Amino acid sequence: MNELLNYAALPEVILALGAMALLMQGAFATDNQETGLATGWMAIGVLVLAGVALLMQPPASVTLFDGAFVVDRYTRFMKVLVLAGSAGALLLAFDSFTRKQIMKFEYPVLVLLATVGMFMMVSANDLIALYIGLELQSLALYVVAAFRRDNVRSSEAGLKYFVLGALSSGMLLYGASLIYGFSGSTLFPVIATAAKASNVGVVIGLVFVLVGLAFKVSAVPFHMWTPDVYEGAPTPVTAFFAAAPKVAAMALLVRFVMVGFPTISAQWQQIIVFIAIASMLLGSFAAIGQTNIKRLMAYSSIGHVGFALVGLAANSEQGVQGVLIYMSIYLVMTLGTFACILAMRRKDEMVEDIDELSGLAQTNLPMAFALAMLMFSLAGIPPLAGFWGKFYVIAAAVKANMTTLAVIAVLASVVAAFYYIRIVLVMFVEEPK
Repeated sequence: MNELLNYAALPEVILALGAMALLMQGAFATDNQETGLATGWMAIGVLVLAGVALLMQPPASVTLFDGAFVVDRYTRFMKVLVLAGSAGALLLAFDSFTRKQIMKFEYPVLVLLATVGMFMMVSANDLIALYIGLELQSLALYVVAAFRRDNVRSSEAGLKYFVLGALSSGMLLYGASLIYGFSGSTLFPVIATAAKASNVGVVIGLVFVLVGLAFKVSAVPFHMWTPDVYEGAPTPVTAFFAAAPKVAAMALLVRFVMVGFPTISAQWQQIIVFIAIASMLLGSFAAIGQTNIKRLMAYSSIGHVGFALVGLAANSEQGVQGVLIYMSIYLVMTLGTFACILAMRRKDEMVEDIDELSGLAQTNLPMAFALAMLMFSLAGIPPLAGFWGKFYVIAAAVKANMTTLAVIAVLASVVAAFYYIRIVLVMFVEEPK
């Protein structure tokens, strides 16, 4: 049994030790681009090793540290997505950072440390484990947002993210302390038992924790940091923000409400329905007027978080399955889109304005076709993967008798299709500039 318990935390141990080893190796090596690239490839190796350890785990559900840390099929699936997001974002950084002479060894180390935090978030079954994982991830993300220290926009992005992130962490911690005070425990299953009495203090604490988690998934009305940070941070960092941390935060949110508060689902469902509708509508309408493709992707990610929350609002097994499918498809679509953005250059500068994509089909048809397919998938046009992601979460909402929410989701998807298709028209219809 001890071997099984030790084996359950092996991926986290591999990531943490790997990050420490690469940090020491980088500190004593010559500070240049070659060291940064070598560290990056070694970090990819550490992520692959953690993935192998994850896949080799027995299928049994295991709890560690007196129930604070749980490993089951759900956590393994989400951790595989997190590893894929982290590895994909690291691969995207190599060429871009090398061109800009900022491929430092610290970046892969910070990505590994953020991934350890995300793993803890996914497996958290306790308020303390939840907070430790969240902060470990956040502290690394604050630094990578401002990774280009010589760039004003990048420094501003890091500062905005840090200030607003500190505020959300404070609210989350206040909510966690209220829940602990009124339930007498930090463990989710024990909190679930205490919440049966519909304790007002527990409900208020739940609201504050949901505010903190809504900030991490950039759901409306706690999305204000997203467009500025996405635009200001280096593009590979933006790709990382849009992929792995979103998956980890969504995994944590699902476990927190489904395991910790199943007996008062009516209370948290109201909150989830509200932020889902607000996120879908703002993500659909606010992106229409954007000219910068990174800001457009920021509003797009806000909208997609809203769609994923539709599945959670259904409060059913089918709804959770819909969230898992949606986040898997969203991860692939997002990394693919950012790969296309990073691959497109004009006069050795990266393309950021949508107008600069005009006539791409005439100059680079394969790239235009790939980006067009990704845009159609993000828009949810059948038979592409994005359509099926939306289909499963909306079907779960309909089955849970949330017809109004399902109709709003469909209408928001139609509105959002406008700005995705506009990019395709710019590439295929307009003349090259």
